This record gives sequence, C-alpha cells and structure tokens, in this order.
Amino acid sequence: MSEVREKAELAKKSSAQLAVLTTEQKNEALSSIARSIERHADRVLEANEQDVQKGIDSGLSKALLDRLQLTDARLKDMVKGLETLIELPDPVGEVLESWERDDGLKIEKVRVPLGVIGMVYEARPNVTVDATGLGLKTGNAMLLRGSSSARHSNTALVDVIRHGLEETDVPVDAVHLVESAERSSVQEMLTLNDLVDVIIPRGGAALIQRVVRESSVPVLETGAGICHIYIDCDARAEMAQDIVVNAKTDRPAVCNAVETVLVHTSWAERHLRSLLELLRERGVDVRGCPRTQSLAPFVKQATEEDWDMEYLDMVLSFKVVDSLREAVAHIHQHGTRHSEGIVTDNRETAEAFLQQVDAACVYHNASTRFTDGFEFGFGAEIGISTQKLHARGPMGLPQLTSYKYVLRGDGHIRGGGPTSC
Repeated sequence: MSEVREKAELAKKSSAQLAVLTTEQKNEALSSIARSIERHADRVLEANEQDVQKGIDSGLSKALLDRLQLTDARLKDMVKGLETLIELPDPVGEVLESWERDDGLKIEKVRVPLGVIGMVYEARPNVTVDATGLGLKTGNAMLLRGSSSARHSNTALVDVIRHGLEETDVPVDAVHLVESAERSSVQEMLTLNDLVDVIIPRGGAALIQRVVRESSVPVLETGAGICHIYIDCDARAEMAQDIVVNAKTDRPAVCNAVETVLVHTSWAERHLRSLLELLRERGVDVRGCPRTQSLAPFVKQATEEDWDMEYLDMVLSFKVVDSLREAVAHIHQHGTRHSEGIVTDNRETAEAFLQQVDAACVYHNASTRFTDGFEFGFGAEIGISTQKLHARGPMGLPQLTSYKYVLRGDGHIRGGGPTSC
C-alpha cells in the first residue's frame, strides 16, 4: 500500500471520531498543539534553517525566502492564531434553517464537517499549522502535502502537532503529512475519491491549475492574486502613496500583494513620478506603459505578459488610464478575482468601482494586504477562494463545513404523489 493511501485511510477513520467531538474537546486539542509548538520552537526553527539554506543554495529570490522562513515572531503568530480559533464559535452543529411541515414532520439544516481535507500547498510552512487548526476546529481530518522546499519545516511541525494531540481526545491520526516528494504522490491524492472529501490547493497559478485540471476529488479552488489598485483623479497623494507602498512592499511574495497599479491620467501628471521614485528607493523594480515611462525615464517598459503576471516579488507594473471605465475593463481582462482596490475621495466613483469589479474582495482607500483570514477575524485561513461556489474570499471555519438535513417524525410515512428520485 502506498504512503498516500495508508495515511488517507487513517485520516478517514479518524474523521468519524472527530465528527462527534464536542467543542470543548476540540478546543483542548488546539490548546495542546499551541503549547507543543511553544515547547518545541527550537526544533522547528532548526528544521526551518535547513530549508532556508537549501533555498539560498538553489537561488530562491529574497521574497520567496521570506515566504519560507520561520522566526520566533512567526511561531508566536501561529500560536496566537490557534488561540484565536479557540475563542471563535464552533460552526459544527449550527442549525442553519428549520421548519415544520403541515403533518408535523420537523426538518433542520445542520452544519457538519467536510470529512477529510487534502491540502496541496507550496513554500509557506505556516500553512501547516493554520490549515490544521481550522480543520480540527471544524471536525475535519487533514492530509497535508507541502512542497519539497519546506520539507524539513513541515515534517517538524506535523510531528509537533501530533505530539500535542497525544494527550487529547482528538486522534493523532487526524493529521498526516505526505512526505514523498514524488510528483505521483500529488496525483494519487487527487484521485482518492473514496477517502478524501475535498482538495484545497494553495500556491502559485501552475499548482492551482494542475489540481483543478487533474483532480477527480472535488476542489475548493484558491486563486492566484493578480491584484490591482486604481488611483483615481480624486485620490489624495499621500494616501495613495502609503497604500501602494504597503500593498507592494509589506510582504511582496503573498497573494494579496498588489501587482499592477492603474493611475488616472490627471493624477499621474501631478503625482506619479514621486510615487515611482519612492518605490524605486524601496527597492521595487518598476515597469510601466509608455505614458508611465514618459513621466519617469528609469521605469522599464511593461510587456503584455506583465499585465498577467503574479510577480510574488518586488516588481510592480503601472498603467496610465483615462477613466474609471478603462481601469475596470483592464481589471476584468487581467485580474484573477482576488483583491482589487480604488483610492479616491469621490464617493460616487468609489461605489461605482465596488459595484462593477467582480472579485472576492474589493477595497476603497485601503491596502489589498487585508485580504487575510486573521485580519478578517477568522483566526486564520485555509486559503483565499476566488471561485463563487460554496466559498469566496478568505476561507475560515464556516467554509470548511457542509450541511445535512435532519428530519424528526412520529411514525410519518409518505403517501403517493410526485417523487424526485
């Protein structure tokens, strides 16, 4: 039996036990995991150092190394995320709707766990803890498959997680890491329909597209983040500068970082050069359309490929536009329905943008970096969904549940009439 199937079978068996645990039992498990991470922080950081050094040796960019690296502060953030999850309401068992038929048969629509969640993800080892915490709180078993670049980090984290579960009512086999680096291990996960209930990919566009294309297991799709900010003619210069700099340079290798800035021509004539110079001082590789270049000769020419590029790095493209309509048209053509923002003091223009742009998150006068489960008060997130079915935007606890109908009668039987099956 393969490693993937063996671990999936153990996770499936555990999911039945998880589904009937109380909120208190699940919260105790999350607390135990948090304490285990604190106790074994040195071990995790030592393992992470091996991955980071390997990344340096293989030539990973500074931004990608930032995604990979763990620090004391980031471990504390993981612990804080777990503690926040403990405080959040447990969606499992929530009655979404209820009604009673004329004959007295009672019907309830009740939240239930999805079952076994398969996570396929790249680079960021914090996903291992975030996904596990969300999954266990909602009664789901987790089958994790991270990238080879974070192999030592993920192995150490899962060992620490499982150690934390040993003294709790959550079975240790509720969390498994697929350690095989073979491409075939991902392919096998994507076809385990009898054991895995849903696959969630988290990473670059190539990974997500592969999972969507090849999986026979239902996919909760997370999307690449080609995020835009439109600076309107009525935007305050200082505010626009602060928002763009934050959205690009705070953490450039994450999906909610801005990749393209669209600038109204009248604002560009007054303020764009100073913004471009500020970004260059911060180490950003600035690319632009001919109109952008005419205002700042140090700007590199943007190609058609740049408008469809999720850089995940200190690179940012600019395009000067003549109207809100042109900006929205560009976003619809090149965006990924992730996060899109407008900077303006004109309420009417802002509302038109928020209504017309089709994305999971739309912003007025705020950085796109807020598209994040923790920032939304979800404790953590398992990914940002850019699809429209079941879940959209940061996926927290409710998005990791399904529902079932519970019917309570008193000897009710059905007579003749139409039937749906």
